[in-house]
Amino acid sequence: MSEVIKNKYEFLILFDVENGNPNGDPDAGNMPRIDPETGYGLVTDVCLKRKIRNYVETVKEDQEGYRIYIKDNVPLNRSDAEAYAYIGATGKNGVKDIKKSDPDADLKIREFMCSNFYDIRTFGAVMTTFVKDALNCGQVRGPVQLGFARSIDPIIPQEITITRVAITTESDAEKKGTEMGRKHIVPYGLYRAEGYISANLARKTTGFTEDDLELLWDALINMFEHDHSAARGKMAVRELIVFKHDSELGNTPSYKLFDAVQVNKKEGIESPRNYSDYSVELMESQIPEGVTCTRKI
Repeated sequence: MSEVIKNKYEFLILFDVENGNPNGDPDAGNMPRIDPETGYGLVTDVCLKRKIRNYVETVKEDQEGYRIYIKDNVPLNRSDAEAYAYIGATGKNGVKDIKKSDPDADLKIREFMCSNFYDIRTFGAVMTTFVKDALNCGQVRGPVQLGFARSIDPIIPQEITITRVAITTESDAEKKGTEMGRKHIVPYGLYRAEGYISANLARKTTGFTEDDLELLWDALINMFEHDHSAARGKMAVRELIVFKHDSELGNTPSYKLFDAVQVNKKEGIESPRNYSDYSVELMESQIPEGVTCTRKI
């Protein structure tokens, strides 16, 4: 692998949805998530991380060092057990015996998990499961962190009634030829998400490398390209703006960099229905020395 990153980064993503549900809320019948006070749409950090994990799993196909820890149909303890086997902890008392003889056992377990699983190296993970006799690989704080995405303008979720000709039961088939269903959509919404990358945590904790960073940029740009579905409609990443500091701890507070990116409706547009209805302005005069800005898209 390449060397561990040495620079602090912030990044900003703009993505949009057209006639789809970007992130359903199970507490609201799977309606698109919304801030009830302001009407702005929300997409959780967990949802965005899932897209990144899916992209990495698609392009790397479980290559060494790029496996995914949190994935479908793989219990966490199955992956945890690999770390215990790596340090030679076998049998009922194997963990206790190893830790008595090797004071660095916990560190070796953590390093094994970070080196083998991309998402642990990137986002960190809680690898402690509170189940009797469960394996404990500790907790890792990852260098890459994402906040919730929020729409630029309030959204108006719609519930669309649909019909289907596939009848569920034999008895229903004798009574009717169609059944009713519902889909939840946002006609159009542009969302903004902000993220942070700590070179300090990469060096001290997970070993997040320059190659990992390039893969992250690719994943952010293409995270919807291999994840299309009828439920999510048309989704695309429109902007990826990256701020790179020339030091490990950074040269200016993050909010000043994010404030340098202004997204507004164009004059005369009341109800945006397309990305072209917005203007994105990067005020380079507000970016201080020691920070370079790159628009990846």
